[in-house]
Amino acid sequence: MEDLTGRRIVVVTGASSGIGLAAAVDLARRGDQVVLVGRDPARLQAAAEQVREASGERPELFRADFAVLDDVRRLAGKLREAYDRIDVLANNAGAIALQPLTTVDGFELSIQANHLAPFLLSNLLRDRIGRMVVTASGAHRSGVLDPADLNAALRRYRPMQAYGTSKQANILFTAEAARRWPEIPAYSFHPGVVRSRFGNDNRLVALGMRILPLRSPEKGAETLVWLANQDPERLVTGGYHVDRRLRRPLPRATDPQLAARLWTASAEAVGVAG
Repeated sequence: MEDLTGRRIVVVTGASSGIGLAAAVDLARRGDQVVLVGRDPARLQAAAEQVREASGERPELFRADFAVLDDVRRLAGKLREAYDRIDVLANNAGAIALQPLTTVDGFELSIQANHLAPFLLSNLLRDRIGRMVVTASGAHRSGVLDPADLNAALRRYRPMQAYGTSKQANILFTAEAARRWPEIPAYSFHPGVVRSRFGNDNRLVALGMRILPLRSPEKGAETLVWLANQDPERLVTGGYHVDRRLRRPLPRATDPQLAARLWTASAEAVGVAG
């Protein structure tokens, strides 16, 4: 599966629906070789058909559940075997839970699926990645991240606070990756509140998303696609973006000391070198 055409290879996680699928379709139409990563095999197959219909080429598919870190490790191994480079890694997969849930790895679901899993994947693929785009959220404002206690949300669980904490981690991780890996341009962005399958298993979130003004997945994916295509000389690596513009997140999400502490704690949690 190694690319021999000179086309870019773009890996999109959370690609079976919503923003990830919309971005994959757009990128494939532009001529990129897209690689879809998702949890559900049937939805991955359906997503592949949409990409094929839009671009004339069926993408490669990889299944992985980010609630299982061994799945992420297997995914990284398979991607390394398949590609000698990954021009763009779009860390887009995400999860939210109404009830406090602990993964098989012992972490609160939101912090693992939204932060620890992409942190692990990015570290395992570091020498392959040409550029990294991370789907964060304006919900980071509700986060109360404590790197010394990544499971703090489990003790007094509030779904949006737990989700916001994981999104705060996304922004901090992106900024710290830019400092530690200067050879890899890294960007995070807020897609807006998007009409998608996200939160469908959560009745409270699903109700809220019916009430809020929603964007289409295509609109939500615009900034992801833009960040994947812009000349890095025109962007600020480590920056947070909204509607294709650089924005300053909550001050706590710009704290380099907090970002460094989070990196160290995350590396220890997933078992990679800090």
